[in-house]
Amino acid sequence: MTQLNRPIRIAIVGYGNIGQYALQAVEAAPDMELAGVVRRPSSLNQPLPKELQGVPVVADVDELSPVDVAVLCTPTRETPAIAKQLLAKGIRTVDSFDIHSEIVQVRHQLDEVAKAHESVAVFAAGWDPGTDSMIRAILEIMAPYGITYTNFGPGMSMGHTVAVKAIDGVKDALSLTIPVGTGLHRRMVYVELEDGADFETVKAQILQDPYFVHDETHVVQVPDVRTLLDRGHGVVIERKGVSGQTQNQLFKYEMRINNPALTSQVMIAAARAAMRQRPGAYTLIEIPLIDFLYGDRDALIGRLV
Repeated sequence: MTQLNRPIRIAIVGYGNIGQYALQAVEAAPDMELAGVVRRPSSLNQPLPKELQGVPVVADVDELSPVDVAVLCTPTRETPAIAKQLLAKGIRTVDSFDIHSEIVQVRHQLDEVAKAHESVAVFAAGWDPGTDSMIRAILEIMAPYGITYTNFGPGMSMGHTVAVKAIDGVKDALSLTIPVGTGLHRRMVYVELEDGADFETVKAQILQDPYFVHDETHVVQVPDVRTLLDRGHGVVIERKGVSGQTQNQLFKYEMRINNPALTSQVMIAAARAAMRQRPGAYTLIEIPLIDFLYGDRDALIGRLV
């Protein structure tokens, strides 16, 4: 664990939807400052966005010094490899990895690297997995026996959208999550194809992708994805359970949000928490809530307890 007498220096790795909002969250955090932004080398030849004027923008985190925490605003499937490289340099990492079925396995991998290099990884730190995971845990504290249903949307799923964009022949894409109820979801995937791409081939690859294989998925070809784009999303989490021996305890948590803005805000709070943990890899449910918050510990307890 580290106590600093200076702001926490944050490197933003990747500058897509989440990276842009992460920049805003760092600027709003009173205990943080931006070390710089790491972008793909091909992006460095392009004009800088207005908000990055005067900001160190580099191709490698080694060009920024010092860096306390690297916030990985990169596609989920690239994240574990990038995190391992940075952890091996002794740099703490935060990511929003969101393939639920792989979380336990990847967490063990990052934990091994982080401990070997005296560093910390805060893993799967978005809003689901992430803060929704914390809500589900709180509901089980209140009613240990029962069933919890998590219903997402309707809204844009960033992880699913990025996965579709990575498929050969896809020029642009949008994946919407539509709640069917009781934890079941329909995926509506809208694709804009490159010239000459075969729709049926692209559709088959989408339906076979792990992001989509377990849900009802519909793929629709459209001429311009931009006309459909809305980054709003949401979730309803409901639990019906038992407290002690008392049946029929009912709980409901609901939110409607801008997806990348909330994801980045949680990641920046997790960067603060990363400075307060012993070496290793952590999901959000493993970290004390107070470690995510800025402020004097006694003052936080007095205000929130």
